Amino acid sequence: MTMTATLGPHLPYLRRYARALTGSQSSGDSYVRASLEAILAGKAELTQNVPPKIALYRLFHTLWATTVADLQMRMILSPLLSDGYNRCNQEAGEAILLTSVEGFTTGETALVLGWPLDEVESAIAAASQTIDNDLASRVLIIEDEMIIALDLENLVTELGHTMIGVATTRQEAVALANEHRPDLILADIQLADGSSGIDAVTEILGEQNLPVIFITAFPECLLTGERPEPTYLIQKPFSRDTVRTTIGQALFFHKPAASGRAESRSEEPQTAHA
Repeated sequence: MTMTATLGPHLPYLRRYARALTGSQSSGDSYVRASLEAILAGKAELTQNVPPKIALYRLFHTLWATTVADLQMRMILSPLLSDGYNRCNQEAGEAILLTSVEGFTTGETALVLGWPLDEVESAIAAASQTIDNDLASRVLIIEDEMIIALDLENLVTELGHTMIGVATTRQEAVALANEHRPDLILADIQLADGSSGIDAVTEILGEQNLPVIFITAFPECLLTGERPEPTYLIQKPFSRDTVRTTIGQALFFHKPAASGRAESRSEEPQTAHA
């Protein structure tokens, strides 16, 4: 089997993971591209006797660990990392993303990262505590299936975030975002009136700078590599841990903007569904 056939099915999801890890579409894609170029140039080899997906992610992490080992270099690569970012934050994020978002077991995650199993478990626990304690935000949900919207709303509320509303169309989404200026958006792709969640988000981001997590039953449609793709992407049906972890990672990189508004909004009432 060719290298393309072996690794091809896993590349879209490695790009998703790399973007969430770095907080940037361009940075994540650059790391994935560098990993592939290292293989093709004979400068790196995939680990033998493990499944191809594990070998691919392990190779990616070898490159990632090398290039972000120095704190000063991490700050140059992404200024957002300079606010409270350290090696412990990075490692905790790696471990919880691999298990909660990418679906690796803790044992597989240990293979990917090259860590003892107990270190993986400790990192996941540390990341979970940070997400729960430090990253509360105001959330707008763009979703036309009300059962899914209610499920997300309950989950978001249980995690300590504040709902500002649920929009089922592009027009409702833009209106709610302009009125209440959320810290985070969870967005479906296809909306009730035939409009697009992508178009709604694009319009909102023209006026506001905030993270967006797309939630879709067909993530491969947004991971083609042929057009601008989302930094944060969750597949339906989703799990509580996946949503929780992705929200935490998205808000981590946007924490300065979110926390700067949190105090002034702390007494605003919760808005009913749009």
